[in-house]
Amino acid sequence: MGRSFILTFLTTLVLLAGFSSSTQAQPQAQQDQYPEAVFTPGRLFPPDYVTPTDVYDPWQPMNTRIYNFNYHFDQKVFLPVIRGYEAVLPQFARTGVHNFFNNFRDAVTMFNSVLQVSPTKFFQSTGRVLTNSTIGVFGLFDVATIMEIPRPEEDFGQTLGYWGVPQGPYLVIPFLGPSNLRDGVGLVPDLYVQSFVQGEALERTLRKVVFLFNAVDTRNETAFRYYENGSAFEYEMVRYMWSTKRDLDILK
Repeated sequence: MGRSFILTFLTTLVLLAGFSSSTQAQPQAQQDQYPEAVFTPGRLFPPDYVTPTDVYDPWQPMNTRIYNFNYHFDQKVFLPVIRGYEAVLPQFARTGVHNFFNNFRDAVTMFNSVLQVSPTKFFQSTGRVLTNSTIGVFGLFDVATIMEIPRPEEDFGQTLGYWGVPQGPYLVIPFLGPSNLRDGVGLVPDLYVQSFVQGEALERTLRKVVFLFNAVDTRNETAFRYYENGSAFEYEMVRYMWSTKRDLDILK
């Protein structure tokens, strides 16, 4: 009886040891059946790969603060002014104001078309300015569009890009919004040309009024509203879309 008990006990230990060793070996066997995946990020992309939506933004802490300031200014100042502007002026009057300022913007396109050595765009923008300034009563009526004269839009930032100047760091400009270092610098000659043309066409007393109306018209024609797109990454989205648009503007 004692011998039978000992034999049974030893047999049980042997069986348990065999079962334990088989369970420990099973994961290794399964691991051998599944080799390393081929399509891993490290194999698909080179070491210096950059996500297409990434934009060079070394000044992001400053830019985000300016972005937030622009949001509050837009909510508390710009949009209330826009609502009053729309309440006071009917649609046809607002269209006339927009046409008036577009006529000056076409003059800026004339200037940059010369710098880009683009005779087609130069003659198109010149034709628009001459037509709208005369038949269109100082640009209040967009007769050039009715006559199907194309309207190219060029600025000095695009001119710099045309000659190979990169965008540089992303930049959010107070009151104006998204831009980059190249286009921010390009605002200076464009504003000078537009101010010069307006100075030749308008009395000095009207220039300040025209400047304010130009800002109001620009904001009124911009459909973008801060934090109304439902995205938790609006800053990154606007940064990417703006940078992509500027690249496309140069290629067109």
